[in-house]
Amino acid sequence: MVGHRRHVRTRRGIALMDAILGGMMLGIGLAVLLSVTQRSLAMQSQGQRLVVASWIVDELLAMVLVEGPVAYPQMYATQGRYESPPFDDFEFDVDIQDIGLGKPLLVTATVRWPRGRGYQQVQAQTYIAQRLGDPIQVRAPFEPIDRLSRYYDDE
Repeated sequence: MVGHRRHVRTRRGIALMDAILGGMMLGIGLAVLLSVTQRSLAMQSQGQRLVVASWIVDELLAMVLVEGPVAYPQMYATQGRYESPPFDDFEFDVDIQDIGLGKPLLVTATVRWPRGRGYQQVQAQTYIAQRLGDPIQVRAPFEPIDRLSRYYDDE
């Protein structure tokens, strides 16, 4: 009978150790899961900012192409900060360099936003030729556009 009691106590001790080890493993697993979740959310947020910055850079270069590299600085600001959400964290800079007579101009668009203690940026460069012979003109419709009349009949 004494041997039987010792065997039961040993089994109880092993079960207690199993429960303690299981709890520790569960705690470590949950800590790792929370850490990975936090990291993935931070990476998703950073990815969204990179996509928005890329859109802005693409828009800036497209506007230089549409207006022409000579007319663009006369019509629009070449550096500044966006004021309205969701772009209010972003700053932009458009640098247009003449690299020689008869050569296209080197256009660099940069978009920056705060990240931690510093800034992160997206930058793109391209060559855009001057528009020869085209006068600088402000583009506007000949008559005001009435968008509501497209959808509603005048009665």
